[in-house]
Amino acid sequence: MTPTLPFLVTFATTLVAMTLFSAVGRRQVRSAQDFSVAGRQAGRWSVAGAIMGTLVGGASTIGTVQLAFLYGLSAWWFTLGAGLACLFLGLFMAAPLRRGEVETIPQFISRFYGPRPRLAASLFSAAGMFVHIVAQLLACSAILTSLFGLSLFQGALLSAGLVAVLSLQQGMLGAGRSGLLKLLLLYITMVSAGLIAFTQSGGWQGLAGSFAPFPWFSLFGYGIGAGLNDLLSMLVGVVSTQTYLQAIFSARDAKAARQGALLSAVLIPPLGLFGIAVGLFMRQSQPGLDSALALPTFLFQQLPPLFAGIAFAALLIAALGTAAGLTLGVGTTLQVDVISRFAWTRKHELASLRLITLAALLLALLLVLVNLGSTIMAWSFLSMGLRGATLCLPLLAALFLREHLSPRGGALAIYLGPTVVLVAGFIQTNIPPLYLGLAAAFFALACGQRRPRGKSTP
Repeated sequence: MTPTLPFLVTFATTLVAMTLFSAVGRRQVRSAQDFSVAGRQAGRWSVAGAIMGTLVGGASTIGTVQLAFLYGLSAWWFTLGAGLACLFLGLFMAAPLRRGEVETIPQFISRFYGPRPRLAASLFSAAGMFVHIVAQLLACSAILTSLFGLSLFQGALLSAGLVAVLSLQQGMLGAGRSGLLKLLLLYITMVSAGLIAFTQSGGWQGLAGSFAPFPWFSLFGYGIGAGLNDLLSMLVGVVSTQTYLQAIFSARDAKAARQGALLSAVLIPPLGLFGIAVGLFMRQSQPGLDSALALPTFLFQQLPPLFAGIAFAALLIAALGTAAGLTLGVGTTLQVDVISRFAWTRKHELASLRLITLAALLLALLLVLVNLGSTIMAWSFLSMGLRGATLCLPLLAALFLREHLSPRGGALAIYLGPTVVLVAGFIQTNIPPLYLGLAAAFFALACGQRRPRGKSTP
């Protein structure tokens, strides 16, 4: 795959235009709340853009096509699970979370479990998002090195610079607008690619003649357990990640928060189906191809160079947007729940928020540079375990079991869940660390309910 001049021109133009669109807005950031929650003035489309701008990344596109190449319809679990998670968020969680008038998840749950576990919840959840930044920088570096022959070191530096531009200037004010633009370009890319692939594969008859019903057209083609595991992971990930819920906190009211989440639930799953069509066509036509290259190869071979350049820029921005959203989530969590106790940061909230966000990005870049050979999925699994075990069950209990909560049990869950994840990761058990952490948190909450209930702040 050698980029042509028309490809390079449209790729560079699209990348620069989207970066500037995100970094420069009509409304300027004047306060820390403008930066972290868009001044709580985001409408439904801005909320949806902020959610999808982070949630829809390389896994929804390149990863889905790769899995479809290997397993068929089972590749839909990621985008389908993301849509179902947003549906749950919109129907049951968005309104009470927005009415909480908070900026972070630990800030919200501290009202029910007391202030002591808030620091631990903040540090563990920030650490979970932080290691996912590392995974996203590795993914962005891989895209740049495959396109332009850069070294991984050069790709990592360029990726971090672009993430800084996307995250440090406008914060959440720019996240909604850029997320919607990114989604529009991704939709144009994936719909076009999916329709071309479906047509060239011979339509449904051509695919049915080339692939057996099982495993290629079953959601459980690579196993029922594996499929349900992917679904649970998405539900836990969306519920327990500051970056996604920060979009809810930025809504102008509970109605906008709910509608933004529901829009995301409708728009995300179809992307996976178009990706599956591409993956099956590439398996049908080039079965010996490296599965990770299925989507890039298709775009190079089947799309005109001008359009292919725009498509690749959209894919890169998707991964960069995820990294930028996670970086903003880390900065907001540390600023609001940890750093704000110091006098200087209270006087200079916006400057402090930008500095801590930049520091998180630079530290993630440092880890990438010293671990260039590490795998993306290893970082992603650790990230999911830390975030999910720390916040998922305590947050759900605070929302739906308020009258039965024990502050002591909730605090114990926040301490115990991520600790079990770290221990399980260190000893390398056969059971996913996330499951062990969730089991430990559930046990702590259940034990807490048997004790006399203490007073909690409504």
